[in-house]
Amino acid sequence: MAIAARAVENSSAEVSRGILLMLIGALIIPVLDALAKILVTEHGVSPGEVSLIRLVQQALYMLPLLLITEGPRALKVRRLGLHLLRGALLGIGGVFFFAALRFMPLADTTAIFFVEPMLVTVLSAVILGETVGWRRAVAVGVGFGGAMLIIRPSFADLGFIAVLPVLCAVCIAVYSILSRLLADTGSALAMHVFGGIGGTVALALLMVVGSALDVKELSLTFPTRLDTWLIFLATGIVGLVGHTLFAQAFRLAPASTLAPFAYAEIVSAVILGYVVFGSFPDTLKWLGIAIIVGSGAYIFHRERLIARRAPTNAAER
Repeated sequence: MAIAARAVENSSAEVSRGILLMLIGALIIPVLDALAKILVTEHGVSPGEVSLIRLVQQALYMLPLLLITEGPRALKVRRLGLHLLRGALLGIGGVFFFAALRFMPLADTTAIFFVEPMLVTVLSAVILGETVGWRRAVAVGVGFGGAMLIIRPSFADLGFIAVLPVLCAVCIAVYSILSRLLADTGSALAMHVFGGIGGTVALALLMVVGSALDVKELSLTFPTRLDTWLIFLATGIVGLVGHTLFAQAFRLAPASTLAPFAYAEIVSAVILGYVVFGSFPDTLKWLGIAIIVGSGAYIFHRERLIARRAPTNAAER
């Protein structure tokens, strides 16, 4: 998830620490996804309920932290409606991702989701009016081609379900764009709090409607098993730890430096997928993963180069 970095000079030691924190966070976050997969496949919990309870925990954990560290005034943010919309997109994206995990391997779902940076590039041009030159446009196209290498075999077996990680990526890409627009309207912690609140409200409404219409992916199951609730608790803790590491990393190092290290999530997802669920990508999927990672890394590389150049060279993007 995108978090605005402070516009300060970063020492090499700070950047190194930021990269380390980013790597640790990226390796941790797939644990949340693995726990969610266990909930939806082995405990009969709906994807909507997993996403809802995770966001409830985000708001509950972050609110006291915000009040203690920044005080009640930090709750006064500008453009509150857009902050709540960010949370709604985060929650809906979670439903798509967790629904995909019910049927798809963890590594496949995670890899397809990483078309998100490419979608951000496209949406930055459409929504923010940023210039996207031919090099990045080609990288975006190649990255989507890599995603198709993973989606097509899954689509043949699962149909529309194979597209759910892409829908999640769309939601999170718009979420990231809104994060850029709202970076100066409140602190990072406040954005987390209102993201959790917005996602909770949106998903609660969706769950009510989904339960009334008997939509399985949005049903309320009211688990009675203690181990189910312990896994729920673990998802909230893992999410809190992971995103706190991300937030601290972005305070220590520039976003363009840190972004490529987010792909460590795929490494962790592959390992967890094999150890916990016994699944491992085949050769074609490995090729798709390599293409997605390579294209995304190139886009970030171009962002760094362009940021160092004069505005007159922006057309080269």
